[in-house]
Amino acid sequence: MKKAVYYDVDNFKYEDIGELTIGSKEVLLKMESCGLCGTDIHKAISKSVPTPIVLGHEVAGTIVEVGAEVSDYQVGDRVYLAHHVPCFSCKHCRRGHYSLCPQFTATNIDPGGFSEYIRVPELHVKHTMGLIPDDISFEEGAMVEPIACCLHGFDLIHYYQGDNVLIMGAGQIGILQTQIAKHLFADQVIVSDINPYRLDKALELGADHVIKADKENVKERVNEITNGRGVDIVIISSGIGFLLEQAMECVSRGGTILVFAPFKKEPITIPAHRFFEDEVSIVGSYSSTPYDYKPALELLKKGVIQVDKMVTHRFPLSELKEAIQLAHDTEKEVLKVMIEPKGN
Repeated sequence: MKKAVYYDVDNFKYEDIGELTIGSKEVLLKMESCGLCGTDIHKAISKSVPTPIVLGHEVAGTIVEVGAEVSDYQVGDRVYLAHHVPCFSCKHCRRGHYSLCPQFTATNIDPGGFSEYIRVPELHVKHTMGLIPDDISFEEGAMVEPIACCLHGFDLIHYYQGDNVLIMGAGQIGILQTQIAKHLFADQVIVSDINPYRLDKALELGADHVIKADKENVKERVNEITNGRGVDIVIISSGIGFLLEQAMECVSRGGTILVFAPFKKEPITIPAHRFFEDEVSIVGSYSSTPYDYKPALELLKKGVIQVDKMVTHRFPLSELKEAIQLAHDTEKEVLKVMIEPKGN
C-alpha cells in the first residue's frame, strides 16, 4: 500500500502507508480516483502547507473494511468522499457559514486523497461520504466535492432566470461553473481567460461567448455582448487581484460579484461609490458544505456536468509530481487531471 507524500517543491516521495487501523465507526477506503484540485497545485507549487503531508481531497473509492458500528455502508460499496466536516452547532454553523466553522479545517481524511488506501473517520462517514450509483463512474464520483464547492458559491448569491454571467477563469472550476450557471439560470455565459485551449473547452461545455483577456479588452467585449448593460453576475475563479477591479467595470447596476478564488493579501483598489450608487454586491465563497453533496451528485446523474469532456489527463499515484507540473503549466492543453492508484 502506497501514498504520495509531499515534502517540498518538486519533492514527492512514493512511500508505504503503514498499517491503517479503523475504529468501530470508521471505514477503510481503497482510492479509485482522486481529482487534482487547484488548491493542491497551489499548495505544492508555493509550499503553503506544513510538510510532510499527503494532499488530495476529491476522492472516490471502494470500501474494503467497515467498523463494527457502521450500519449505512458495507464492504464493496462505491462512495464519494469530502475532507472537512463542520460541527453544525457553533455560531458560524447556525448562520449557515459551515465552512467558517473552527472544526471545519481541523477535520480530515487519513492520510489524504493521494493514497491507495484511506481511513475515513467517523464524522466523515456520517456527514461527507455517500454512495455512488452504478451508472456513475469513479471519476464522476470524484467530482462531487468540487461541484459542491461551486454550488455553495451559487447558494450565496442572488440570481434570477435570464441573468447574464461573466466567469473569469476557464480552469476546472470555471468550466464547472459555466455548466452549472447555464443549467440553473443563465441566459448568456461569458468566459474570460488567456489560454485558448481552455476557452475552446468553455465553448464546448456551454459558454455562449469567450474573451481572450490578454488580447481583447474585457470591459469593451462585455459591453458589446450585453448592449452596454454589463453582466448581472461576475464570478472570479482565478486568484489574480486585478480581476476584482476588472469585475467592477463589468458588473451591471444591482449586480453581484462572487469571489471564488483566493487573492494575495495585498491592497486592491476598487470604485467604492458603486456600492451605494449602483447597489453592487461582493460576496466571497470558500469550500463546500455537507448539504451540497447530494445536489452535486444529482447534477452528475442528470448529465449536467460532462466529466468525460473535462478530464484531459490521468496519472498513476507514483507520478503525482509530474501531474502537478503539467497542470501548473498554463501553456499546456490540460484541464482536469485525475490521479489513479496504478494508472491505466
